[in-house]
Amino acid sequence: MYAVEVRDHIMIAHSFKGELFGPAQRLHGATFVVDVAFFRETLTVDEVVVDIGRAHDALKATLAPLNYQNLDEIEGFKGRQTTTEFLSRHIFDAMAGAARSGALGPGGEGISRIRVTLHESHVARAWFEGPV
Repeated sequence: MYAVEVRDHIMIAHSFKGELFGPAQRLHGATFVVDVAFFRETLTVDEVVVDIGRAHDALKATLAPLNYQNLDEIEGFKGRQTTTEFLSRHIFDAMAGAARSGALGPGGEGISRIRVTLHESHVARAWFEGPV
């Protein structure tokens, strides 16, 4: 299995509901380092997994509406717990859509799996991985 991974980051604010979250129930900020790995069984005719530039552009476009935002105020997130796990699935869905739509360029249709990892600190991370 071959893989290529691209990275970016976002800075957000949000809050959680419920005792499980302790002090994180209050509005707080977070900076996430976001890694997206693209997997395929064989290389393209150009001997790559995916066009890295287009993959990075797709990630930037996915993260732009979240960056410097209070996630509690984003219409599609209202009433949701915007946990690291939740956000990794949200980003996965957008990146899988980019692969299916051709936004990753020639060969993007051959991506079989994607893994989205959000690093919330140097000691904690969460991810979502699934088939495209």
